Amino acid sequence: MKTGKCLLVLLFVLVPSVCFAHFGMLIPSQSAADAQHKSLELELSFSHPFEMLGMPMEKPEKFAVKVNGRTESLLSDLQQTKIMGQEAWQTEYTFKRPGVYSFYMQPKPYWEPAEDCFIIHYTKTIVPAYGAESGWDEQVGLKTEIVPLTRPFGLYAGNVFQGRVLMDGKPVPHAEVEIEYYNKNREAEAPNDYAITQVVKADADGIFTYAPPEEGWWGFAALNTADYTIKHEGKAKDVELGAVLWVKFLEWED
Repeated sequence: MKTGKCLLVLLFVLVPSVCFAHFGMLIPSQSAADAQHKSLELELSFSHPFEMLGMPMEKPEKFAVKVNGRTESLLSDLQQTKIMGQEAWQTEYTFKRPGVYSFYMQPKPYWEPAEDCFIIHYTKTIVPAYGAESGWDEQVGLKTEIVPLTRPFGLYAGNVFQGRVLMDGKPVPHAEVEIEYYNKNREAEAPNDYAITQVVKADADGIFTYAPPEEGWWGFAALNTADYTIKHEGKAKDVELGAVLWVKFLEWED
């Protein structure tokens, strides 16, 4: 199965359409911690971020932060909430010392009947604290992840961003990467359905390049099919594994 593509669904008539991308979401209330923002809120959800269409997300199997070589589970801190009208999760985190904090989650498999498969999006975001900036290019150690090659903070809209797609710690040649804008204020409008989700291909070393045109949070989702299946109603189904990274791009002010 080619991931990220819709199966044709026969309703009353057969109508061609574009299949909109799913994204695991892990969004902090600020893109950096400092003396004025020592505590940040973190929201975990599953959605179509440009269209602001939410999907229910069960409590993740894992939610943690890695900083200065140490990993701390934050799963017990999660509180249930509603985001885009659907079940989601949130917590508050206080930064006690300088460092580059990689927050990540592993959700439970989500059954998507439109694609006849399960979806698991390993999702992360990287937050620097108190002026620290080393370690942003380190792996967290997820089944699949995007490792930034461009520092993933302090970026302006229009800056070129590069990342490398990994599966089991190894580059994924020619991985397909879907990209969407978190249209939180519902102000952005796409001229057509194809403009909702941007798509780029990684090169032979798993490296992709993109320059977001607008300030805000942008999600990068590299999709691959797992080498295992999960049963649904007694039948083995494919599993879409997504490596998702959320990056904030700032507005340039003269």
